[in-house]
Amino acid sequence: MSKRPFILGLTGSIGMGKSAVAAMFRDLGVPVFDADACVHRLQGAGGRLLPEIESAFPGTTGANGVDRGKLGAAVFGNPGQLKLLEQIVHPAVAAERERFLAESAGAPLVVFDIPLLFEKGTSSVDAVAVVSAPAESQRERVLARPGMTAEKFEAILALQVPDAEKRARADFVIDTGVPLAETRAEVAALVERLRGEAGHGESHAMGT
Repeated sequence: MSKRPFILGLTGSIGMGKSAVAAMFRDLGVPVFDADACVHRLQGAGGRLLPEIESAFPGTTGANGVDRGKLGAAVFGNPGQLKLLEQIVHPAVAAERERFLAESAGAPLVVFDIPLLFEKGTSSVDAVAVVSAPAESQRERVLARPGMTAEKFEAILALQVPDAEKRARADFVIDTGVPLAETRAEVAALVERLRGEAGHGESHAMGT
């Protein structure tokens, strides 16, 4: 039986620097599956989910793909509609993830970049790395984003597993509240460790 890569789940609350950390893994030659980017691709111009989404939610797509405002309005506060959308999107993302895994079969280590990993379940990964920073840094970063307000920020936080709980449940915590070079060194050390364990055939189960 061919050995599959060690799968590290990468997650973190809004504004914690997860995208920057994912880029560090890529820079070190680690294949990264970006769940959000996959969804945007599937729902963007020419995306293969557009016909199904338009059929379920008429008027929410156009030449540029899904109109996120209209689709958001169609599902916001409506659990039934949200579930319908998830039933369209989740299997497609899972199929893309499997394709990514097949293409990365020769790598000792791969990363699944999944923003809502704890919220959706960690069964698809061997270990979890949480990207974290002090609450003040997080707030400052998020409120600097165009169109972001304190109210929106609080609403997003309310939907996410709290950072303290994520850190407690993580196998590894990557700190982005320090100089960039320190975070980069932390990521490099983690990659070296996990590649070494994968190369020595260590167990893929790490307490998640």
